[in-house]
Amino acid sequence: MAAKYARITLSFTATWTKGKDAVSANYCADYEAQPSAGCAFFCGVTHFPNKKIPRNLYRYLTTQTATMYKALLPSFLFAILFASCQQQPQPQTDAPQPTACEYLDYTTNDAVQAGGIHMVKLKEGYQVWTKRIGNSPTMKVLLLHGGPAGTHELMIAFESFFPQANIELYQYDQLGSYYSDQPDDMSLWTIARFVEEVEQVRLDLGLDSTNFFLLGQSWGGILAMEYALKYQQNLKGLIVSNMTADFDKYEAYNNKLRAELPKDVLDTLSFYESKEQFQNPRYLDLMYTAFYKKHICRLEPWPEPVERSFGHFNQVVYEYMQGPSEFVPGGILKGWSVWERLKELTVPTLMIGAKYDSMNPAEMEEMSHLVQNGSYLYCANGSHLCQWDDQQTYMKGVISWIQGVK
Repeated sequence: MAAKYARITLSFTATWTKGKDAVSANYCADYEAQPSAGCAFFCGVTHFPNKKIPRNLYRYLTTQTATMYKALLPSFLFAILFASCQQQPQPQTDAPQPTACEYLDYTTNDAVQAGGIHMVKLKEGYQVWTKRIGNSPTMKVLLLHGGPAGTHELMIAFESFFPQANIELYQYDQLGSYYSDQPDDMSLWTIARFVEEVEQVRLDLGLDSTNFFLLGQSWGGILAMEYALKYQQNLKGLIVSNMTADFDKYEAYNNKLRAELPKDVLDTLSFYESKEQFQNPRYLDLMYTAFYKKHICRLEPWPEPVERSFGHFNQVVYEYMQGPSEFVPGGILKGWSVWERLKELTVPTLMIGAKYDSMNPAEMEEMSHLVQNGSYLYCANGSHLCQWDDQQTYMKGVISWIQGVK
């Protein structure tokens, strides 16, 4: 979509002396403002042909008038943004929707504003990083990234879609992740403590059952389901993206996908696994080329935020909870399951699966029937990170579902 510009023209009168006579001529200065970027630009000077302006005076007027936009910029943007607020088209929903200007008012409670970034202080004495984007009274989404100990960078794609739908979103790095505190106390890395962390974040951000949607992807899906089983009274909606409700089922499906790899690849993987050399460059390269590019993210190359997030993983926490490799799960999550408890969930719930995912999409669909108020979104071209590699299907489906929850 092309950027929207508005042109403003200001008229002036220049007076100079020619011999003994005073001569005047009208001229105008043109400015262009782009409200979405918060900026305005001086375009140039033109003059009305009632008098010929000397060349040196014309150059002087151009130079002087170009500097005037600095003083006039606030007035330009206020006028144009005010007009855009009146004209901004709104989605067709029953609930009142914020105007463009209201949506853009997402200040935090901090004394110094930092572009929506707010550090939440936990009862354990640590801080976790959050970032607010947007302002909606009825649709506020807290995003739970995967990992464990990944980063919000895996979820940056939502920032390109949710604002257009007037959905307020919160990026969030869980404790131990790159942008939050990273304590070395291993007793902190339990599902139960993470659930209580999410509840502390919810309270700090002021989310409640009239507006609070929780979206968890991968490990974030485990955390979202566990949170909902304890605190669903605080939720308006739950979204579980690319995560089965049973870790043993995940392990079994991964083994199925592994068995489809060429024999020479399997032999090499087994060789390094037998020596517990999971960080060996050759092992990591095989995991990336033979498995991750097929089942984690199918884009080539990977989007920069995805690459950045993988570079920011806290490997210590990841291995403690998940295990040393996708193919060797053995952390504290091994044996985890809430499959039999899904029937306890009454909150509106969306399950998301993808054809090429490392999670069985058939299980995600089944889970949507096991909860009491479930829906299912299938990404036919996506993998584990289908918010990236089947983006249009994913985002359209998620946004439509959120807007449909009453």
